[in-house]
Amino acid sequence: MPLTEPYDDHLPEEEPVAAVHDAGESPHDAAVDVGGARAGADGPTAPEPEPVLPEPVRQRIVALTAAVLPGLPADEVPVPLRRVAKFAPNRRARLGAPAIAAQLTADPLFRQRIAARVLADAGDLGAAVVAGTAPAAADPVEVAALAYLTRPRGWRELIEASGAAVRAEAESAVVAELVREAEQRAARAEHDRAVARVEAEKLRDELARVREELGQLREEARQLTRTLREAQARERKATELLSTERGRAARATADADAELRRVRARLAEAESTAGMARATAKEARSVDDARLWLLLETIGQAAVGLRRELALDPVEKLPADFVADAFADQSAATPAGAAARARDTDDPARLDQLLALPKAHLVVDGYNVTKRGFGEMSLEQQRKRLISGLGGIAAQTGDEITVVFDGAERIHGLPPTPRGVRVLFSRKGETADELIRRLVRAEPPGRTVVVVSSDREVADGVRRHGAYPLGADSLLRRLSRS
Repeated sequence: MPLTEPYDDHLPEEEPVAAVHDAGESPHDAAVDVGGARAGADGPTAPEPEPVLPEPVRQRIVALTAAVLPGLPADEVPVPLRRVAKFAPNRRARLGAPAIAAQLTADPLFRQRIAARVLADAGDLGAAVVAGTAPAAADPVEVAALAYLTRPRGWRELIEASGAAVRAEAESAVVAELVREAEQRAARAEHDRAVARVEAEKLRDELARVREELGQLREEARQLTRTLREAQARERKATELLSTERGRAARATADADAELRRVRARLAEAESTAGMARATAKEARSVDDARLWLLLETIGQAAVGLRRELALDPVEKLPADFVADAFADQSAATPAGAAARARDTDDPARLDQLLALPKAHLVVDGYNVTKRGFGEMSLEQQRKRLISGLGGIAAQTGDEITVVFDGAERIHGLPPTPRGVRVLFSRKGETADELIRRLVRAEPPGRTVVVVSSDREVADGVRRHGAYPLGADSLLRRLSRS
């Protein structure tokens, strides 16, 4: 529709028309693009199609519109773009590009409002574009985007010029890329030639080295041939010597067989003599056994008489029981002569020998043994397994066995204690090591006390008080045999 006045009072931001007035041209004489239609004094003409925009120009138009879109009043923003105007700046141009482009094409009034705000930000470049000219140093993409939005006279030519400039830049970039690739290929070719020269030099050096090695190998082959001939000559001599030695060996074998027959005869005589000696020794051993029996019987009767003389009754408690109960806080005192019982041995076989002694007392450092032998179990399972194994040893040997665990108070849920096994827990403020040492000190001098612990401090402490310290491995092997 023809426009006698390009903008009314409701569009105060129409700066492109003001620029036309400044150029000395009246609004009635100027033809103004509105929605692709040309309007002039002679009346409207058929609308021209929208030009094909280069991609950089289209992206710049959308970016300029997206930047000023939130600044428009809400009633001036088209309905399809009101949701886009609320997007974040970095998402508005990317997600709302199709809607913005469609609205700029279909709504000339919206485009004029956008153009007015863009021109206000463009400054002198915007004024030059509205006047239909563009500075030579200006970005052609920016000029084309402003020309599309403001649409002054010759705006299509400005867009076409921008497209040509963009294409020229693209072609220049392609040419520059081709030149760069050609230079790279030339550099690679030069590098390959240099590498080839180096490789050729290496191959020549390698060939010379191989030839030298071939000469050395030929010389070595000649030397080996001479050595082989000499070895064959020595072999013939050795064969002759071997034949001679075989004859000598045959004669020596005959002599050895004769000597063997003589030795066998002597051996038969010696066996006859040894049989008579064994018979004589058996008679002598019977006499010795009778004497030993008589001596032991005398000692036993003397011990019975001494017990009767001292009026010693059988005791109900052993020294370890007194340590566990009444003498828990008694100070340590080393018995006289206790050091005489100390032994220094780590031989596992010694455990069976010591337990075979009369009235032996086995003291076990509980957790020290269980954590070394079956530490993957829980503490309850460790205690049950150790106590059960010690019950078997007590049943086999009849010895007194005490196992000591760390613990301020007795732990509930323990399995029934086997016959001959005593289970003790250290009191509050006391460790199992201290309780073991008190048990050893409480024993009378002369009694066999065996302490099983891999703790060096425990072993040294009980050794000073006359006990036999053994490692935990000796007891674990003994339990594995049970």
